Parts: sequence; structure tokens; C-alpha cells
Amino acid sequence: KNKTIMIADANNSYAQIGQQGSIGQGFNDQPLTIGGVLKEIQTLKDKFKNEDEDEPSPYQMLEKATVLQECRVFNDSNVVTNNPKRCCHLITKLLHLLTQGETFTSNEVTDVFFGVTKLFQSKDHNLRRMMYLFIKEVAEATNPDDVIIVTSSLTKDMNSSEDLYRANSIRVLARIIDAAMLGAIERYLKQAINDKNPIVASSALVSGYSLYYVSPEVVKRWQNEVNEALNSSNNGGNDMVQYHALALLYQCKCHDRLAVTKLVSQLIKSTPKSPLAICLLIRYAVKMLNGDLNAANAKSTYQFLESCLRNRNEIVIYEAARAICNLPSIEINDISSAVTVLQLSLSSPKSTLRYGAMKALSEIASRHPLAIVKCNEEMEILITDPNRSIATLAITTLLKTGTEGSIDRLMKQISTFMGDIADEFKVIVVDAIRELCLRYPQKNRMLVGYLATFLREEGGFEFKKAIADSIVEVMNSIPDTKENCLFHLCDFIEDCEFAALSTQILHLIGSIGPFTSAPSRYIRYIYNRVILESASVRAAAVSSLTKFAMKVPSLRSSVIVLLKRSLSDEDNEVRDRATLSLYMIQSIETSVENSTENEDDSNFAAPNDISPMLFEPLPMSFDSLEKALDLYSMNESPNQPLVFTSLPIVEEDITSSKNPKMNPNPRLEENSKMAVGQNASIPSSSSMNSDPTNDLYKIPEIASLGRLFRSTSSIALTENETEYLVHCVKHIFDSHVVFDFSINNTIPDQMLVQVEVVLESQDDELYKIISTIPIPLLKYGKKRALLVILERDLGCQIESSTFSCELHFKVLDVDPSTGEPDGEVDGTDGFPEEYPLEQLEISPPDYMAKVNNLGDFRRGWEQLGTDFEVVEKFALQFRRLEEAVSGVLDFLGMQACDGTGVVQPRNEVLGPPHTLHLCGVFVGNIPVLVRAQLGMTKTEEETIGCILKIAVRSNDPDVSRTIADCIH
Repeated sequence: KNKTIMIADANNSYAQIGQQGSIGQGFNDQPLTIGGVLKEIQTLKDKFKNEDEDEPSPYQMLEKATVLQECRVFNDSNVVTNNPKRCCHLITKLLHLLTQGETFTSNEVTDVFFGVTKLFQSKDHNLRRMMYLFIKEVAEATNPDDVIIVTSSLTKDMNSSEDLYRANSIRVLARIIDAAMLGAIERYLKQAINDKNPIVASSALVSGYSLYYVSPEVVKRWQNEVNEALNSSNNGGNDMVQYHALALLYQCKCHDRLAVTKLVSQLIKSTPKSPLAICLLIRYAVKMLNGDLNAANAKSTYQFLESCLRNRNEIVIYEAARAICNLPSIEINDISSAVTVLQLSLSSPKSTLRYGAMKALSEIASRHPLAIVKCNEEMEILITDPNRSIATLAITTLLKTGTEGSIDRLMKQISTFMGDIADEFKVIVVDAIRELCLRYPQKNRMLVGYLATFLREEGGFEFKKAIADSIVEVMNSIPDTKENCLFHLCDFIEDCEFAALSTQILHLIGSIGPFTSAPSRYIRYIYNRVILESASVRAAAVSSLTKFAMKVPSLRSSVIVLLKRSLSDEDNEVRDRATLSLYMIQSIETSVENSTENEDDSNFAAPNDISPMLFEPLPMSFDSLEKALDLYSMNESPNQPLVFTSLPIVEEDITSSKNPKMNPNPRLEENSKMAVGQNASIPSSSSMNSDPTNDLYKIPEIASLGRLFRSTSSIALTENETEYLVHCVKHIFDSHVVFDFSINNTIPDQMLVQVEVVLESQDDELYKIISTIPIPLLKYGKKRALLVILERDLGCQIESSTFSCELHFKVLDVDPSTGEPDGEVDGTDGFPEEYPLEQLEISPPDYMAKVNNLGDFRRGWEQLGTDFEVVEKFALQFRRLEEAVSGVLDFLGMQACDGTGVVQPRNEVLGPPHTLHLCGVFVGNIPVLVRAQLGMTKTEEETIGCILKIAVRSNDPDVSRTIADCIH
């Protein structure tokens, strides 16, 4: 309306111009120009824009009581029939109150619900649609007995001649009915699936998708109708109908791998016409390939994906290209066609297609940077794209694929638009610069300088943290940049508004600064924080100063003077840290004065050995320490002192190590919690009590075995589609192994009694079965645990052992109507049954906990020494470096340290070998460290394998040999 008025006023202005003079004159006899006319139009536009902004919302000051009082007109049939717009307006007010979080009492909901149901007597289409929307929103909060009343009206609409009523009533019914009521309308829903009107058919299919979670058995009976809707032309081959039909058909078969494979294979041969359905089929095909890339129909599936690259629809082409590029273990030659298609999309006039293609190429660049080098020319053009999201992806992708000579030019272009993009895109740029700095170390000074420049610009916490973590990672990876990076971080904390980053950097300065060429230059930066910052930062600064005094004797007297000023600080923790620090420094000074034998006083410790608590990192995270103490209290040994080595082993969550972008420098963040104790986040103890392994100690036979060392992940011994689902978890003790079998009965008309697992092993010397805890009764749908306890011969070396497993039980028939068994459940009735399971293997990696109790890897490696070191060389059949690293981790069952578990982009053949640092604790609390190098070997035509050089160190020669022999 405002635009219409603006145009009218503009026309009046033109009329006035025409009345005032000739074409060459304007207002007040001024010459008429295009600029003057545009200025007048812009003035009018700004005028109406301000009027629109000042206009308040009609629903801004709504009161619930007033709206409920107005809704009583729903009971007036004259208003409902003659004034449907008023009723629509009132329903809009009710929906607005609901979306704003307004709560209604049970009586208020019931009254309003009944009032709205009386609106069915109106024939107005808009009011009916508002009613459907309101019923769907309020049905969950309404008494189920009251909801049943409206189903008759909805069922009547479902059978009406109005397609609009039929489609919407079906959607509403799917939201409000339960499994018991579904049988009454099932016939209508099955008919609607193949309705000639695509809106009705699509509504029925979407409703079936929702009802699957209410009653899956009923919906599975509709597969014939759904399959007909997918292939039928009654609805004109509507795109949305085929899309929804395929989604529902897959939902009914998703738990049956063979059925899904058959469905995808059939549709590949007769591809649907709907582009949306083809995109969905591509995703299902990729999911099938991810499960088994070597399947018999993998070749035909890949050919289908390649054929989709030639489709006429842009959505299908993009989906197929992205799917091919994301296939696991795919070679560069296999994605060339997909990259070519994405390259063409970079020149599309549609910004969405350019962004999608650029995002896909950016993901490819992380794995195969050489595959998209041919797209560099198009990506350089996109750096100036008006869409900053596309420009950011283009520049970061070029940083991954560019050469060393193009770095300077690209960095200058980055600086021009860094201030115009959001922080989330700035983080992407920072990550790309970090990877580039690691790839070209000789460019580190320039790249770190750019990062330092970004660090001084405006930005949020995540942006600044990403830069700081990137600088720290570069400093750790390239030792020559250590002092340069440290000075950039010192400059940053001079004007840092984030206390968490300041404490992390102060801790880093205290750890690295004393070992630089001129440690005294950092004292000024640290002491400024003691004077100017908050309490948490001041506490971290005090600890950092103390580290300089402990490690650099020439600075002790100066640091003592500075620390004494903190004794009068207003914060308790700052005063306590200053007092403790002064005590330790003065104790060392006294020891140095009294000692005439030791020339190097930098290694002196306080007499009561407090200094390691301040200077050495904890051997575990705070979360693991809490869980270990919780487990220690459950099975406490009264005669054993409480030290770190006596705590139970708690394996770390290593998900962050697999995805380093989640936390580029976890060591920095973890150690910063030591610097500021009150900022460390510790989960509640209630989360610890939910650990399922805690229930083992409640079983007398298990409690007598001693402390649990570790538990493995669950292993499936049956397929997901079988009658009985069996999984096993191996619990490792010092001299025993407990097989924890989880068994689930999926047959409704059977009850299992006296359930046990019979194990047989060819090697009876290492393991001996001493006890079995069977399941006395297993009902349908219930999951119960069955335990088998094995004793390990401590005199034998741990080797891989394989057990054949068989499930033994007795079957009782169950009356489906009553659920009562046909016989006694004490084992006297029923017929015996045997069910074979997959073989179960226990190997040395099962005895290895993924933890590092030696702290820093390099220091721990030197502490273990070469007395019991085992060095081996192996040739592995891996064709990619990432696969080789993953395979070595699986062979040894250990955890990667220092971020070496992630392979940085490189030339796998011509580049240097990848170094892998692994840590773990073997059963018996024996620390184990592994240093390995992996390099690829290649002929002129193809990669033929991987060479692994491995060195294993531990305190036990047998353990070192056992771990080295795990490579196969």
C-alpha cells in the first residue's frame, strides 16, 4: 500500500514538473535533471520507510485474559457464519500468545478448544485453515478425551468433496490420533495415498511418515499403495508426491538392509521423474555405499550417480556431484567428472548454485587439493563476488589449493574484505591460513603477521580464540617461530577483553617464556596484567611470574619484589597464590644457599614437593579426575595411598582428536584450567552415576574380581534384522575378563527361559571359564544382561584368542492376547533351542586403555628410555595415508597425541613421512608410548602400499613385544 502511495506521489511530482514549465525545467524554474528526480523519489521512499518502521505491531500488547474473553464469540453462530474474518483474527491472537510462550491452564485450553471446534459450521475456507492450524498446535496440551470429540468433524472433512478440506484434515488427524484410533481411519488414508489430487496424496504420505512413529506395523501395511503412488501416473507424476512416497517407503524398510538395497537397485533401473525424489534416491544410494563400498551392486550405483551428473535439473546435478565427492576412500580420478560439473556451476548467475558448488569444492580441497586445481581461475573471479559467503569460501579454498608463489597475492585480497564478513566466516579464513602456514613453513613470518593483524581488529570471542589457537599450533609445529608468535600473543593480551583468552596466553607464556633467549622481556607484559586486569587474570599472571622465578634464577629477586605487591590484593585467590609462590621461591633460595654441590640451582624443588602441582600438567583432565575419584570411592582399597597411579583408569573422549577443528589446541585449553581453578567446568556427579559399568560392582561375583581396568565398546554378534539381538562388551580386570552379553528377544509370541551363552576356544591355556550368570527369563522386547567370567593365566603372554559363541535357551509359547506363557517359567517346560552367534575375539588392544598418564609425550618418551624398546618395520596394504593412520590406531588400540592422528594435506609420495605419536596404558597400569612413521610407496602408475616404522617403549619388555606384534 505504501509503495502504491509512493508511486502516486512520484507521478504527482512529475505532473507538477510538467505544469511548471517545459521538459527542460523543474521546480522554481530550476533545470530538470535525472539526478534531481531520483533524489525526490528517494526522499519519498525514505519518508514512507520511516512511517513503516514506526508502525507498532497489532499483537504487541495482547493480554491473555482479554483474548480469552473475546473468544467467547465462537459460541455465537451468527458471528461464526456472518463474520469469519473476526474469528480468524481471534485465532491469530491465540496462536501469537502460544508462540510467545504464554501458558494456558488446563481449563483454559479445554474451553478454547471446544470453542474452536464450533467453528466447523462455517464454510469459509480461510477460517477452516486457521482452525486446522490451531488444532494441531493445541492438541498436545489438550486432554486426550477432549481431542477425540473433534475427530468426527475431521473425519467428515476427510471424506468431503473439497480437496482443501481433505488434505488439511488428514494432516491434523495424523497429529492428534493414537495407535488405537488409527485403525478406524486407516482405510481412508490408504485411499488418499493414490488420490488424483496431488495435494491430498502428498498429505496422506506425509501423515503416514508421522504415524510411523505411532504405529509402525499399521503403516508398513501401506507399502503397496505407497509403491503405487511412487510409480503411478494417476496424480500426473507429481514431483512432491513421488518425493514423499519414496521417503515413506524408505522409512518402512530402513531397518532391513536387504530391503533397502533392493529398493535402491530397482529405482536406479527405473529412475523417478521427480527431481526431488532423485535427490532423495541419491542420498539413499550414498548411504548404502557408505555401509559397504565393495558390495556387488556398488558399480551400478556409482554409474547411476555419474548419470545424474547429466540430468537436466540443477538440483540433481549438484546433489550427485556432492555425493560422489563425499564417497569414502574414493580416488582423485573418480571425482574428476564431479569436479568438472561443480566448476561449471561456479559461473552460474544463481548465487545459491555458486555457493553450493563453492562449498562442495571447499570440502574436497581438505581431502584432495590437487583435484580442484583446475578450478582456481573461476574461484579467483569469485573473490570479488558481492555475496561475501561465496567470496570467503573462494579465498579459503584457494589457500588450500594455491601454490607458494600465490600466497602473497591471496593474502592481500583477504585483507580487503575481512572487515566486511561475519565472525563465523572469519574463523574459516583463519583455519585456512593456519593450514597454509603448516604447509609452507618458510612463509610463517608473513602469515603469522597477518594473523596478528587480525588479532588486533574487532571481533568476537570465537574469532579471537581461533586466531590464538592457530598461532599456538604454528608455534608448536615450527619451533623457529616460537619467540615471534609469543610476542604477538603478548601484544594481544595488552588490550584483550576476554579473560579466558588472557589466562590461556599467560599460562603459555609462563610455560615457554623461561626457555627463550631473553626471558626478562616478558615480565613487563605479565606484570601489567597483575595491575590492570580482573581477579582471574591476575591469579594467572601470578602463577606465570612464579614459573619465571623457578626456572630463571637471575630473575628471582625481581619477581619476588613484584609478587610481594600482590600480597595485599583484594581477591583471595590472588593473595593465596602469591603467598604460596613466595614460599616456594624462598625455599629454593634457602636450598641454594645451603648447597655447595649443585651448580645448577634451576632444578631445585621445594622441600615439601609442592612445585610439581604448579608446574607440571595433570596426567588427566579434570573431568576424568572426577570420574576416577568416583570409581575409586566405589571400590576403595584401605591400605593403598590415594595417588594418581592408584586411581582407576578412565579413558578420555577422543572425538576432538578426530576432528581437530572442534578444538585446534586442546592442550592449551586444558592447561589453562589449571591456571585459573575457578573457571574449570566440572560435570555434576549425577552424570558419573549413570555409568553402566558402576552396576558391575553390585554383582557379588564381579565385586570379588577387584577393580575394573577398562571396558571395550559394544560388539554386535547378530544382524539387526534377526530374531534375537545380541551385543557383547568385554570388561577387563587385572586377571579376569568378563563377557557382558546384552540379549533382546524380538519375537512377540515367544518367551525365553534359562538363557545362556556357550563359549568354546581352541586355546584353553590362556583363558578358563570359571562362572556364568544366565538370564532366567527373557520376555518379548526386553533387554537383559548375561555374564560369562573368564580367568586369565598370568604366566602366559597375552595373545589374540577367538571364541565360538552359541546361544542356548528354552522357548515357551506366549498367548499374544494375554501375554501369559504356555508352561512353567522355571525351566521344566518348553523346548530347547540353539542359536549360533558370530565369533568373539579378545586381543591385546582390548587390554590397552586410551589414556596418557605421562603428561607430555616427549618428556614421557625420554623417561621410559630404550631399555625395553622394540623397533620394527612393516609393509602395509593401505593405498592412502589417512587409511594407514586409522589402521595403525585400530591395530594397537591406542590414542594419538599432539594432533598426530590427523594427516595434514601433503603429497603422500614425494612429501615427508607422517609421524604418529601414540599413548596408552596396558593392563597392570603399564604406560606404553609408540612413535611411528608412515610413508607411501608408489610406482609410475599407482600407489602400491605403505611402509611403517614403529618404536614401542614401556616398562615391561613383554608388553613392548606384544604391542609391536599387534601390527598385521
